[in-house]
Amino acid sequence: MPAYRTFAGSSLRAIRTLKRLRQAEMAQTLGISAAYLSQLENDDRPLTAALIDKLERHFPSEWRGAPRAQAEPLHVALHHAMASSGMSGDLSSSKIRRIAEQHPEFAARFIDLERSAKQSLQRLAMLDEALGVGNLAGGRLPWEEVRDWFSDSDNYVDTIDRAAEAFSGQLSGEAVTPSIQTLTQWLDQRGVDVRFASHGPLRHFDEAARTLTVNSAQAQDSLRFHLAWHVASIVFREEIAAIIANAVVTSDTSRNLLSIGLGNYAAGAILMPYGAFRLIARDYRHDIDRLRHAFGTTFEQVCHRLSTLQRPGELGIPMYFCRVDIAGNITKRHSATRLRFARFGGACPLWVVHEAVAVPDRIHVQLAEMPDGVRYVSIAKGLVKQGGNYTQRPHRHAVALGCETDYADAFIYADELNLSSSFSATKIGTSCRICPRTDCSQRAFPPSDREISVDVNRRDIVPYEIGG
Repeated sequence: MPAYRTFAGSSLRAIRTLKRLRQAEMAQTLGISAAYLSQLENDDRPLTAALIDKLERHFPSEWRGAPRAQAEPLHVALHHAMASSGMSGDLSSSKIRRIAEQHPEFAARFIDLERSAKQSLQRLAMLDEALGVGNLAGGRLPWEEVRDWFSDSDNYVDTIDRAAEAFSGQLSGEAVTPSIQTLTQWLDQRGVDVRFASHGPLRHFDEAARTLTVNSAQAQDSLRFHLAWHVASIVFREEIAAIIANAVVTSDTSRNLLSIGLGNYAAGAILMPYGAFRLIARDYRHDIDRLRHAFGTTFEQVCHRLSTLQRPGELGIPMYFCRVDIAGNITKRHSATRLRFARFGGACPLWVVHEAVAVPDRIHVQLAEMPDGVRYVSIAKGLVKQGGNYTQRPHRHAVALGCETDYADAFIYADELNLSSSFSATKIGTSCRICPRTDCSQRAFPPSDREISVDVNRRDIVPYEIGG
């Protein structure tokens, strides 16, 4: 097999700048000389497998976003498959590369098996959803089709994201994000009359009169988002139409919902342009409130944007994001991590997001461990959106955001957690129907794939025992 070499000088310099390290300091961390590091940064020498291992260990979040020039595809796919399955253990990149080189048939088979296992879990989750809604036929509703489309796209739409970033720069000038006044002026120059009303829909556009009416009773950050959505619907009309034309959805309702979703994505990308947002997020160690103030957006919008940072060569920290209503239904969800959500409500009662719904307006932090042993630093915050008048009840929900503990150094909320203790993590699962834990006192239903036994002479918190 050919020898593949990785040159990553610009990535090394970017990591050192981001971490505010001198060459000597970074060289000491990597166990090499400053002169050797200088050669690496100038692309005079390629990275060795041992150095790649050290970069992944000491700078996991920063190195994840670095381009892997000339990387061997089978080796990379095997590394991801083993990490996703939790089987990489103490195997170094060099050992995994050697397996791929010496046993390519085994590597390819392992990758296929891991993909099949993931698909089986997804099918089991779909069965869980079908059971939950009484729809064993398995047909998806329009909003489920759109939700799955974004999930299959890894919650990142490259065409729109890059175009929105360029447009945002032109619109904002020296500012990091466009203001309400800037957005309003842009629309006015295109013959759209922007009006503000204290009641009515959040946003309504009268095509005949070319009038956009925005409800001024909502918060300024939400108002600005609706203006950005209408701007995006004009600027990216052709891009959105092309994506919808190629999307595998089954109804006009699904296509209309996808159009709205892509408009929401574009609006977020205009207000939080990818490059600037990613760099500032890293600099702030993903402090949501600081990012919210920097970009004039809501807590939920920032969390959602953090979950979309999947641009090749400029990856953000892999995070999961979801929104849960007061009844426990998951109304938004995406995961760039190994964590998978229940497709229909029924989320684990031990998950911190439920506490956040009950106790809003503060950030709840949790170290959680899934049945596969992967640990996550999770945060959740309950949010209350007030109605415009007395007759409208406030809308209550919570958003959750989290990353695997490998990236804890870049996530400010992990600072006060004991990540190494075997007792500090809350043992959670995806959904009771597909959770394999046999010792959970919070279980609502037995797992769908296990037998249970009931002893009439014995009563514990859970009134049955789960078979193996």
